[in-house]
Amino acid sequence: MSIDLGNPRVLSPDDAERQVLLADPRGYCAGVDRAVVTVEEALDLYGAPVYVRKQIVHNKHVVSNLEKRGAIFVEELDEVPVGATVVFSAHGVSPAVHRQAAERELKTIDATCPLVTKVHREAVRFAREGYTILLIGHAGHEEVEGTAGEAPEQTVLVEHPDDVDRLDFPADAKLAWLSQTTLSVDETMETVRRLRAKFPQLEDPPSDDICYATQNRQVAVKEIGATADLVIVVGSANSSNSVRLVEVALEAGAKASYRIDDVTELDEAWLDGVRTVSVTSGASVPDHLVQEVLAYLADKGYPDARAVQTAEETLAFSLPKELHRDLKAAGRP
Repeated sequence: MSIDLGNPRVLSPDDAERQVLLADPRGYCAGVDRAVVTVEEALDLYGAPVYVRKQIVHNKHVVSNLEKRGAIFVEELDEVPVGATVVFSAHGVSPAVHRQAAERELKTIDATCPLVTKVHREAVRFAREGYTILLIGHAGHEEVEGTAGEAPEQTVLVEHPDDVDRLDFPADAKLAWLSQTTLSVDETMETVRRLRAKFPQLEDPPSDDICYATQNRQVAVKEIGATADLVIVVGSANSSNSVRLVEVALEAGAKASYRIDDVTELDEAWLDGVRTVSVTSGASVPDHLVQEVLAYLADKGYPDARAVQTAEETLAFSLPKELHRDLKAAGRP
């Protein structure tokens, strides 16, 4: 696949040695698409304002566009008027948040990614069976707070492989691990390896917690980053999976890698002496932001991008049941 930028150029000898590699897959995943469409459909159906607890997905452009349409983003539910409509973000919430919403008589639409919901269910099951849950993830991330909230007294956060050294449990302790869905696959597996070496009785979740989209984007950036002089990752600073893509690119062999929110953050100095530029984006990034980066590179003398496909994604999620019910009642498909 190439990107048609509409301005044919005569290539100089230097141009002919340059290339732009474009990761495929990149950008929106099924869970992000579902969450964004949920807010859009709620605004169309119920009218503005529709409140959203936390950022619906971790991308400032997506949030800004939804704000323009009438969405109001809040940090906590006490900012939402009693009886109003509120959407829970793709990252999930704890049972305590659901209880608070009920107490405030809020109309809730749960846009939690189904893959995050799966991790919540695993946490509930492990806790019910008496396990201590070793939750691999980043402190303060909404997803981690939501998962840990399912069994706060039985959950221990493990942020880094080196954290395993400080853990101390008896040999007969019932231990199980879960993880945030947007982590580095390699680092998470290293953490699990160290956990199992120290605690052989460690139980695995029924299936990998790191989501398919996170894994696919990391595999793709390894492919396009291994021989790249520069890897550009489009994504917001609070997007865990976008930040991980920069790390994975560098670990794969890229000489340099930078995360940007959009084309305005590109530094022309990054292109000095660069022949191969690779481009990808995090799972909550609209593709038009990537196209603007490719147009910038074309303007600087780089050829049309060549897509490098490492996986095909066909998964789609249905809208939250609460919204689906109301759309159907309103005669909308």
